[in-house]
Amino acid sequence: MTDIAKLVERFELRFGRAPQWVVRAPGRVNLIGEHTDYNEGFVMPLAIERAVWIALAPREDRRVVVESLDFGGMIDFELDEVASAQPASGHPLRPSGRTGPTWGAYFAGVAWSLHHTGWPLHGWEGVVQGDVPVGAGLSSSAAVEVAVACAFAARGNWPIKIVPVATACQRAENQWVGVGCGIMDQLVSLAGKKNHAVLIDCRSLEWRLVPFPAEAAIVIMDTGTRRGLADSEYNMRRAQCEQAARLLSLRALRDLNWENWPSCESVLPEPFRRRARHVVSENHRTLQAVEAMEQRALDRLGRLLVESHHSLRNDFEVSGPALDTMVEIALAQAGCLGARMTGAGFAGCAIALVDNNSVHDFVPKVTAEYQSRTGLEPKLYISQPADGAQIFDVETALRHQSG
Repeated sequence: MTDIAKLVERFELRFGRAPQWVVRAPGRVNLIGEHTDYNEGFVMPLAIERAVWIALAPREDRRVVVESLDFGGMIDFELDEVASAQPASGHPLRPSGRTGPTWGAYFAGVAWSLHHTGWPLHGWEGVVQGDVPVGAGLSSSAAVEVAVACAFAARGNWPIKIVPVATACQRAENQWVGVGCGIMDQLVSLAGKKNHAVLIDCRSLEWRLVPFPAEAAIVIMDTGTRRGLADSEYNMRRAQCEQAARLLSLRALRDLNWENWPSCESVLPEPFRRRARHVVSENHRTLQAVEAMEQRALDRLGRLLVESHHSLRNDFEVSGPALDTMVEIALAQAGCLGARMTGAGFAGCAIALVDNNSVHDFVPKVTAEYQSRTGLEPKLYISQPADGAQIFDVETALRHQSG
């Protein structure tokens, strides 16, 4: 976990003065609704306790200067130069040609996107650190983007408007970093609330909080495997979904209900048929999961998670051996109500819905069995839904962590 006192101390050592603000943006885990976001469908993620933190102070010029404690190195760029640049897919920092650390792309991209959305930007300097595992499917990139947006908001004294800021952060990842993500990750990082999941309509961007059952916990199960999202087949899956929608003369697969799927299935050739079947059925499962949570029907919610995993494995083909093994082991444990892979897939994390009375036995048993079967060392985190992004003064940030 990020130590805020040490983050503040590092800022003081680096810049010779105290920071004025500390901002926090959480990662997320998606409870259900996978690969539906860019198909304009429904998702139900929740913000997690793990987050990206930035300690910062204003500058009088229009430069952004940041040190990363996780990856090392510094970035230093002029806001006017970034604002006037043309985004280049996958470029580390500046499309003008001067490169920097890869993590700097998120800072420059958010600045570029916020500028073109109309937000007033001012210079600042900061130190960034986080404890969201990178590449695990917990949306470390969106946490960075939202933290950067909050830093600009603190410096410019403008209020965080959840949907516009989430959209700007998404644009930064799509057009500057070059990853075709949907809106889910950034929106839940902003809108999350303790003890709630967030149902998001990815077409209208309407969202609402759904109470998470107090009788259960989410266990995040990091398989110890990683994938590079921009280099994976994520973008291919997105293109296949878009082609399936075109073949069905639809704006997006969101426009096809599960009840109407049988009449459309024969129109699509493979693999478009299976890709579309996953999206249409996953939208249906997500709305059913809302009902199950509101009715506190944990067994039903667990079954929907398992059905989601099977669909992601068989129809969308984004699971992998480590993820399948982890889910299989989890489901064999007492008190496990359901489990599935989460995130873009191929590697990274799975989740399990576990009864509170069983969760502390669940973690060591799954860890030992997974290590025995795979030779990999997993990391399991017992999690409850957390609050979304926040801007603190330094004293409040220190109290927040201690309390």
